[in-house]
Amino acid sequence: MEGRLMHAVQYNSCGGEPSDLKYVEVPVPSPKKDEVLIKVEAASLSTDVAGEVADVGSGVKNFKAGDKVVAMLNFANGGGLAEYIVAKANLTVPRPPEVSAAEGAGLPAAGLMAYQALTDSAGIKLDGSGKPGNILITGAADGAGCYAVQLAKLGNTHVTATCAAQHIELVKSLGADEVVDCTSPDGAALKSPSGKKYDIVIHGGAPTPWSTFEPNLGSNAKIFDINPTPSAIKTYALKKLTFSKKQIIPVLLSPKAENLDYLVKLMKEGKLKTVIDSKYSLSKAEDAWAKNVDEKAIGKIILEP
Repeated sequence: MEGRLMHAVQYNSCGGEPSDLKYVEVPVPSPKKDEVLIKVEAASLSTDVAGEVADVGSGVKNFKAGDKVVAMLNFANGGGLAEYIVAKANLTVPRPPEVSAAEGAGLPAAGLMAYQALTDSAGIKLDGSGKPGNILITGAADGAGCYAVQLAKLGNTHVTATCAAQHIELVKSLGADEVVDCTSPDGAALKSPSGKKYDIVIHGGAPTPWSTFEPNLGSNAKIFDINPTPSAIKTYALKKLTFSKKQIIPVLLSPKAENLDYLVKLMKEGKLKTVIDSKYSLSKAEDAWAKNVDEKAIGKIILEP
C-alpha cells in the first residue's frame, strides 16, 4: 500500500481545542517488523481501534490480512483517528463476529483500566470464587466506570455506584446494586443507601478529599484511584508512611494483550458490553471532540471512517 493516501485527523497546533483538529490526507503507514497495519472500522477518542488487518510486519506470525481485530495504540505513534493505522502485534487481539467494531473500539484503554484496578490491584476474582465484598465505583457512567460496574458484578461483590442523576437507570442496568446521584448530599458524601462500609473503592470520579472517603471505609479498605491527582499521590505516600490499614493507591495502566483478549471473550459471551454515547464520522472528529469536552459523555464516543 506504499504511496497510497488516506484520510486522518491531525492537530495543527498544540492548543488542544476541537477546532485544532483537521481532516487531512496523509500517506498510508507501513508496518514495522512487529506491527500490523489495520484498516480502521471504528475508533474511540483515545488509543483504541477495531478493524481488519490489511498487512503485517515481517516478524508477525499470529495475524494475517483479513483478520478482524481490536488493538490498543501507543500515544507516541499517534492515535487511531485515521482510515489505516499501525499497531503493535503484541497489543492486538482477535475480534470474533459476535463483537461489533464499535463495541471493540471502545474497549481497550477503559476496559483494561477497569480490569486492572479490580483484579490486579483489588484482587477481585471475576469467576465469582472470591469472598463477598462491598465495592464503591465513582464515575460509574464514564468509560472505565461502565466496564468496572459490569466486571465487579462478575466478582461476587455488592456494588454501590455514583453518577449524575440522568444516568442512574443506565448504571442500574449494568448491574449496580445501589446507585447514588453524585450531586445529592449523600452522593457527595459517598454514603451507601444501605449504610454499608466499603472494602474497595474504584475511584474514577471527580477529585475527592480523603476526609470524604474515610467515614465510609471498612477497617482495611483500599481506594484504587484510576485518575490520580498530585493530592491523591501525596495522600498515598502519607498513608504508606504511617502504616495506615486504610489506603489510597494510584493505578497506572499497564496494558496486556492477554487481558484484552479476556475482555473481548467476555464481550463475545454477552457478559460485558460497551456503552456507546454517540457515533460520528471520522470527518466530524471536531464535533466528537467538542462533545467530549463540553458535555459529559456516557461511556464511549465512537468514530467511524
